[in-house]
Amino acid sequence: MRIDVLTLFPEMFEGPLRASLLGRAIQDGKLDVAVTDIRDFATDKHRTVDDAPFGGGAGMVMKCEPLFAAVESLRGANSIDRIVLLSPKGRRLTQAALRELAQAPDAVLICGRYEGVDERVRDALCTDEISIGDYVLSGGELAALVIIEAVSRLISGVIGDWDSVTTDSFYDGILGPPQYTRPAVFRGMGVPAVLREGNHAAIRRFRRKEALRVTRARRPDLLSACSEEDLDLLAELEREGSESEREKEA
Repeated sequence: MRIDVLTLFPEMFEGPLRASLLGRAIQDGKLDVAVTDIRDFATDKHRTVDDAPFGGGAGMVMKCEPLFAAVESLRGANSIDRIVLLSPKGRRLTQAALRELAQAPDAVLICGRYEGVDERVRDALCTDEISIGDYVLSGGELAALVIIEAVSRLISGVIGDWDSVTTDSFYDGILGPPQYTRPAVFRGMGVPAVLREGNHAAIRRFRRKEALRVTRARRPDLLSACSEEDLDLLAELEREGSESEREKEA
């Protein structure tokens, strides 16, 4: 997959794109990331990329011309499937949205700045608009890095053990289960016995049940589309909760 990033601050990508699994994926050719400075497509000697908003108001707005020219320069060399504007007005980033992006052979991420971009960029140039959360950053660069990192995990060969991806929170719609490692007992806190007994079917069921327990407690909104097995496990959790309450009352 190739990802082109259009930004006013290309230096923000230098370190992260060389580090850890993401850096290795790029080095091994599993992911191609190119960062382009939008100012290179400004048409005046001052490399101007912003202007005051029509109608007045605070701040500046990113201009149409450099952004259209930057994307069109890429379009000449690549077949671009997705052109994504990173903006707090966009749809919220989810694992499902990341899967969509990961299936596209080419994508462009436009990092907004200032008070935003000229609306004509959104209307006539972009195929999508994404927000990484209900808060405001100074620009889209960190959001772009979040997307690149998350998408890279969904590309075959980037993560050595694919099971590490399929057990991630949100991969199948709910939060991940609790995880434990050695020692088996630490300061009086033990690891659940089922995880140490080697019964893989029991371990799988335990982890799914605990994932549902965590999701029910922290993100119940994610439980809207459960399988029959999940519904049975949730009913079991409900019964256990009721029994625990009765024991407390007794």
